[in-house]
Amino acid sequence: MGLGSFFQQAARLLRTISKPDWSTYWLSIKIVFIGVAVLGGIGYMVKLISATIQGI
Repeated sequence: MGLGSFFQQAARLLRTISKPDWSTYWLSIKIVFIGVAVLGGIGYMVKLISATIQGI
């Protein structure tokens, strides 16, 4: 796999991609916010359990 092959594959990729529409952006935003909420909830639960175990 040489450098020429890499550039051919990169050119083929750039020809096939397209700019996403608004619904795709909105779906990505919702997925990110759900992920942040889930991770925040897990962090909160860990902190709550840790504080309970330590007896604070």
